[in-house]
Amino acid sequence: MPDHVLITGGAGFVGAHLADRLLRGGQPVLLFDNLSRAFVERNVELLRGRHGARVELWVSDVRDEVAVGDAVRRASFVFHLAAQAAVTRSVSDPALDFEVNARGTFNVLEALRRLDRPPPLLFASTSKVYGALPDVALEADGERYQPRCERTREHGISEEQPLDLRSPHGCSRGAADQYVLDYARTFGLDAAVLRMSCVYGPRQYGNEDQGWIAHFVARALRGDPITLYGDGLQVRDALFIDDLVDALLLARREIRRASGRAFNLGGGPARAVSLLELLDLITELSGRRPAVSLAPWRPGDPRYYVSDCRAFHALTGWAPRVGLRDGLRALHAWRLGVEERLGAVYAGDALAPPLEVAS
Repeated sequence: MPDHVLITGGAGFVGAHLADRLLRGGQPVLLFDNLSRAFVERNVELLRGRHGARVELWVSDVRDEVAVGDAVRRASFVFHLAAQAAVTRSVSDPALDFEVNARGTFNVLEALRRLDRPPPLLFASTSKVYGALPDVALEADGERYQPRCERTREHGISEEQPLDLRSPHGCSRGAADQYVLDYARTFGLDAAVLRMSCVYGPRQYGNEDQGWIAHFVARALRGDPITLYGDGLQVRDALFIDDLVDALLLARREIRRASGRAFNLGGGPARAVSLLELLDLITELSGRRPAVSLAPWRPGDPRYYVSDCRAFHALTGWAPRVGLRDGLRALHAWRLGVEERLGAVYAGDALAPPLEVAS
């Protein structure tokens, strides 16, 4: 009988936090991960040290149809988190990006479709499927852009926003997003999509293309300069990792009512921050302002994206609990501890000390 919760990409930042929460609730977890990101295997070691045999790891890849099929047959529920998440990597190697994001998701869906009783699926998509949002009129307001539309300013970008797939990454993630919704509608799978914005928190190692808040904090603590692509007024909403895990578990509970639907998920307007405003907050924490340089805008990068989470709240009652200042303080304190313990300056964010799983 299927008894494991399957997490593709389960050794990563979000996957390890989710696995830890599930395991603390007594549920066995199957981590399906190719361990391609540096040091993520130490997440697995720490999970095993805490939870023992209830943690199972399959070192494999969503591009492997056979392995995916075998893993899905073991699952009582599937969290599909595995992805190639970097826009720049998608531009330099669009074939890899397509194979992991689009074909890999298709492999998961086909494996589910072939089962007599397929487990439900929750897919972690991205707000990047909305593209650069050129139809959202903006105005500069202090250190940030704000929508001219009062409704958008109050609530953010809703699921009514048309998809606008830009860059190979946007196309591959958008294709996966739509395939999940269509398999729910055409084949009757219990499957739903969460279009996530900026997620951050302790035990995250970011870079310019992924996990930018953690990237800013790490560079500020090391005294390294930070590059802003654009003018720094661009706005994103920030979601703390614990709040995201809460949302994932609530979505699992309501998966049948959620099936066939996509939901925007992020910190919302109350946790929106521009790049310049984030630098101000980091300066408050560290006591010194990082040196900043400007670079040209990146193609397809929206000047404003904030999630309208009202649809997900109506379904589950979920709302984020951790404020931006508190979440940033937790991330900063953790990263400061890392720097002090190792007493070293890392050569970029690719080199990282052992990861730990949140308590």
